[in-house]
Amino acid sequence: MTDTSEDARVARTRGDVSRAALEVLTKQGWDAVSHAHIARVAGYSKTTLYTHWPSKIDLVGLALDALGDMPHSVPTGDIRTDLINELRAFRSAVVDIKLDRILIVLAQWGTSVEEIAEIRTRLIADGEGVARAMFARIADDVVAESAIHLLSGVVVCPALMHGQVPDDKVIETSVDIILGGIEAVQGRSNSSS
Repeated sequence: MTDTSEDARVARTRGDVSRAALEVLTKQGWDAVSHAHIARVAGYSKTTLYTHWPSKIDLVGLALDALGDMPHSVPTGDIRTDLINELRAFRSAVVDIKLDRILIVLAQWGTSVEEIAEIRTRLIADGEGVARAMFARIADDVVAESAIHLLSGVVVCPALMHGQVPDDKVIETSVDIILGGIEAVQGRSNSSS
């Protein structure tokens, strides 16, 4: 028989520590993630953290798990409007939950740490899923994949390279360029067939 009070306590501890780890990671960055610091923020002992999450990577994995699903907009059925709204939701995630800092950790550790790679894969699939479905309706696989990379770059590049997010006009213009490019590429393929 399982002790439900202990299960609830373990779940509460995990939740508290994961939220604290996410807060430290997003507000203070990778270098601030330590057992001692997260224990202080979460209100637990270092021993508790070391017992359940023995490495710094374990704490980062816990933080990334605390992210949950990425924010998405409600589809309208108009691809231009929906892509613009998805980019605005992505931009909001960069601003509100410091997603750019999380993306840096995923890029740094996602290639060499399996647990982080799995979280990265889930996060990207969730983040790109809505746009992928939209592009799949209007483009072949190669064009759709290219469009996804370009679309992500509209927010990721300025956030990571310039320390700022794009304004609405840049987002709208980027979507127009991508959709126009899809039309041009699809038109070339149709005329050469």
